[in-house]
Amino acid sequence: MTLPEWAVPLPDAPQMRATDRWAIDDLGIPSLDLMERAGEGLARVVAETVPDGPVVVLCGPGNNGGDGFVAARLLHDDGREVTVMAVVEADAYTGDALANLHRLPVPVRPFDPAGLDGAAIAIDALLGTGVRGAPRPPADAVIAALNAADVPVVAADVPSGVDASTGEVAGDAVSAVATATFAAGKPGLWVHPGKGFTGRVEVIDIGIPPGAPVDPAAGLVDDTLIVRLPRRGVASTKFTSGHVLVAGGSRGMTGAACLAAEAAARAGAGYVTALVPAALEDIFEIKLTEVMTRGLADADGAHTPAGVDAVREAVGQHGGALVLGPGLGRSDGALAFARDVAATADAPLLIDADGLNAHAGILTSLATRSAPTILTPHAGELARLLGTSSDDVGGRRLHHVREAARLANAIVVLKGDDTIVAAPDGTAVVNPIAAPMLATAGTGDVLAGTIGALLASGIDPLAAAAAGVRLHALAGRLAGAERGADAVVASDVIAALGRARDLAAG
Repeated sequence: MTLPEWAVPLPDAPQMRATDRWAIDDLGIPSLDLMERAGEGLARVVAETVPDGPVVVLCGPGNNGGDGFVAARLLHDDGREVTVMAVVEADAYTGDALANLHRLPVPVRPFDPAGLDGAAIAIDALLGTGVRGAPRPPADAVIAALNAADVPVVAADVPSGVDASTGEVAGDAVSAVATATFAAGKPGLWVHPGKGFTGRVEVIDIGIPPGAPVDPAAGLVDDTLIVRLPRRGVASTKFTSGHVLVAGGSRGMTGAACLAAEAAARAGAGYVTALVPAALEDIFEIKLTEVMTRGLADADGAHTPAGVDAVREAVGQHGGALVLGPGLGRSDGALAFARDVAATADAPLLIDADGLNAHAGILTSLATRSAPTILTPHAGELARLLGTSSDDVGGRRLHHVREAARLANAIVVLKGDDTIVAAPDGTAVVNPIAAPMLATAGTGDVLAGTIGALLASGIDPLAAAAAGVRLHALAGRLAGAERGADAVVASDVIAALGRARDLAAG
């Protein structure tokens, strides 16, 4: 697997260890210098977070504790009152951590919860990136005491208890207000549940140059990708701008298909066709003034397999990308329609909503499709696709989205505050933009249409999905700034898509 060049790499814990060794062994950078710079950055983040008052530094074994010793020394030198407490005996330290223990201008005390009383801020330098699974004694008790204290915490590299590679949290974890992570971000800082413990993330440059012989499989999406998207030019026509077909809608849920179609138009599609139940076509004709409609054979306002041939015909006539599922409903006929369309429509395909529910338990049936496929589930829908629970998906988001992508041979977009886009080879990119104003009905349909438009433009499916996710979040933020975060509705996000794209592209 190779991370796209538009993604910011997030090396996992083994890759970060390999990067450190490369810097030390091949480039000749003294490891003590790396630790000094890490501690400097950690101390700076502490000073920026809480500029004054006593600091308590909690140090575990190994280099994470050594980073804490450096930060303690520098904060003390800057005039702060510093208390250092360790969870192991002094003779447990070796190497660079031991060297920095000897440089400390203050004594190291055994951990005592009472030592947190009166602290203005604490540093979590307990476990670091190399630890997996639930924290063991004595660190588990220290973490519990730290979380119980009314003290803001800055974590060194990763909050103790959070798996740096996956974001999984097997037991207690430190709840930090900020995390100073060294050399590069790690996947677990951006993926829930770990993301919920990290607070503000600041990457500290510790002097390792680019070029380490590692190949991260995870990355962050930034505006570099938006700049790369195709734009309309003087020679463009509605045909070169891409065609999106939206197959969905049912009685009582015409709005979902309308939102997807309108979002596709606002996201850049040259023209959009809504493939809807014939009994409801007049409703869509009234609602959608910039979108063509085509009524398909239905049963009391719901799609049925009798409409599948018309979908294939529309794809054959006009090409483009097909968005399947918004407002589809869960009647037996509609679910069968979705399965048949997915199996036989020879076009780039995005499946959302009840189009996904139609494939619960039969995810691997999508793997034989010859054209690109994108799935856009939330945690509950992904759980149904994989035959597991929402809680299980929530606890292991990166694992499950990668597994679904592998099984379906598809790009899978696991929606959430940390939306993850995964490819079948395990490559995964994360959207770092928080947009809580998107937590309202219909925004998933907007996302489906947005990605559909980018897919229809002919770009790589992983890029289309990632760019759509980022544009959607940026548009949500713009809509929130204009309407008020708690007043945003899905159509506000559609209206902001064009501005979001222009602003992100500079």
